[in-house]
Amino acid sequence: MSVLKKIFGVLSFLLVLGIVLAWFNGGSGLYRMYQATSPTTAPADYTLQDDTLVDIPPFEPKKSTSYNPEKNLYWGDLHVHTEASFDAKLFGTNLTIEDAYRFARGESLRSPGGESMQLSRPLDFVAITDHAEGFGMRTRCGDEGLTVLEKVNCWFLEKPNVITFQLLRGIAVQPGDSSNTEPDGSPSPAGIYQPEFRRPPDISLLPICKFGKGGVERCFRDSNADWAEYIELADLYYDPGTLTTFAAYEFSPSLPDSGKHHRNVIFNDTRQLPEHAISSLDVNNALELWRGLEETCTEPCDFLTIPHNMNKGWGLFYSRYTWDGESYDIEDWRLRKRREPLAEMYQVKGASECALGVGATDEECTFSQILAPCEPGQKTGCAFQTGFARQGLKIGMELDQELGFNPLAFGMIAATDTHNAAPGDVEEWDFVGKTGAIGSPAIRRFRQVRDDIPPYNSTLQFHTSGGIAGVWAEENTREAIFAAMQRREAYATSGPRMMLRFFAGWDFAPSIINDAAPISTASSGGVPMGGVLQPEADQIESPTFFVWAAADTQSAPLQRVQMVKGWIDANGKTHEKVWDVACADGKKVDPATQRCPDYEASVNLQDCSLEGDGGATELMAAFRDPDFEADQAAFYYVRALQNPTCRWSTYDAIRLGNDPDPRVPATIRERVWSSPIWIDP
Repeated sequence: MSVLKKIFGVLSFLLVLGIVLAWFNGGSGLYRMYQATSPTTAPADYTLQDDTLVDIPPFEPKKSTSYNPEKNLYWGDLHVHTEASFDAKLFGTNLTIEDAYRFARGESLRSPGGESMQLSRPLDFVAITDHAEGFGMRTRCGDEGLTVLEKVNCWFLEKPNVITFQLLRGIAVQPGDSSNTEPDGSPSPAGIYQPEFRRPPDISLLPICKFGKGGVERCFRDSNADWAEYIELADLYYDPGTLTTFAAYEFSPSLPDSGKHHRNVIFNDTRQLPEHAISSLDVNNALELWRGLEETCTEPCDFLTIPHNMNKGWGLFYSRYTWDGESYDIEDWRLRKRREPLAEMYQVKGASECALGVGATDEECTFSQILAPCEPGQKTGCAFQTGFARQGLKIGMELDQELGFNPLAFGMIAATDTHNAAPGDVEEWDFVGKTGAIGSPAIRRFRQVRDDIPPYNSTLQFHTSGGIAGVWAEENTREAIFAAMQRREAYATSGPRMMLRFFAGWDFAPSIINDAAPISTASSGGVPMGGVLQPEADQIESPTFFVWAAADTQSAPLQRVQMVKGWIDANGKTHEKVWDVACADGKKVDPATQRCPDYEASVNLQDCSLEGDGGATELMAAFRDPDFEADQAAFYYVRALQNPTCRWSTYDAIRLGNDPDPRVPATIRERVWSSPIWIDP
């Protein structure tokens, strides 16, 4: 017995010594990270701010609409996470799917950090898109009779801890088999995506599936049970004319360095939906996702998918390769064209419109974009040539010449990607972070929990307050809004609810801006955003592009309206050009620069009140392309810019009694982007 005691004593000493050494070799840093992000320490951090110092507009109740053949504008968020997402739960979020629906209707909630959250106006439509990879992983955590290993697994999955999240993310990112060098040993070209041959995580190795009774089969059944609840709740909260709800989820394969290759899956109805939500634990790539959904989503079921964060996809989204390294063939491109009519090009993790130095010279491509162009051989953490929406639209025209159809003719929307169960919460003054207690309360949005964090993972430097989608539909129903998304009659805003209409046609003239009912004229004589125009054989003149934009009454006046064009020449080379087409206050576009002159419009950084009287409540323009060639494929989309307003970090500085943080701009020029109109000769 004495020998056993000695052995036990030695082992105990070695265990304690190991813990001490681990602590001094990084454990203390992990503890500080936990303390800085835990919900348990959030109340003390919340006492550092005074929310009464920020002036918030009063809540506006919903205004009813009736059926309108010329379309009504509806606002929604198609990218929302609740505590049912494993990452949100680990971030400290405890708000449910039902909480998210109530928030969309206008109810006030509290963030995991104790801050108040409420929309300025209710939403018209919403989709809750929790990660399907987490379905079934916590379903049985409340059951009795769990094994010790199951209890340990549940403890880790249900106890908020950012360190657990980082560990799980590291496990999910499987190393790829590729090279970032050319055959001669030189670095691969800068910003050119190289295929990687990856394998998805094996579901049978997940602790909850490996060690629990029933194994993978039980995990599959639990996943289906969770998905069935989403369908049931979408029906429960569906209120046609008031709030349209879509059954939905997120498909979330992992990439290194926090990269994204995710898609939200949106269903048109709740009838005949697949029993299983296909995730990246089930299939290797998006092609298999679409094929699997087409097999299991039978009429009247229909679906579309929406990619997001192309900026952080490390060039994969608009490459010719799948996540696991396969090449697209012609039928694959047809499948993508059929199932992906929209792209989420703005959200909390930045803008995916364009990037300076990556095929774009447009000065506005710096907006919410901090990724530098890739260096030769760089595989992550930079701006790729196939990582932005405008480049994707150009690549679509190149593929059109090769395939005979354009598989990348997509429209633009924005969303929040909130992990706080707060759909549509995009006002700069109401920003409480999007990652649970990691980003709430305010002081946490300024902290760097690690010294080595790259700027594209920094809440302060990279995160926006998110965006929302505007959709033009005849009425607020699932059928009407889903059809509008399919035809791409939708647009994106960086938050404010600016109104935007965009048409092109051969049968109306620039004098349309003087019509008593220009929308009726444009609707009958052309196509709306998302549409395609085909020139007649003898067509010479440019179509007329008609734009109408109106400011958000709760935000700043409009500054200018811009037209963005991309085209492909006879040699297959793509180009782009940007014109200002409408200026506020009656100012004229400078013919030399194609830009509106600047004018005084500023913000008082002490209270975020607007200064100066420049700007417009609405702007209208009729534009004809001076460089139009009828035999040239092209796309056009509209971008309208507001006067400057306070960035969320400036509102937070006011709450905390500080000056604006010099690491980021104090103001932001919010904007809106239309879906394109294509010229297809």
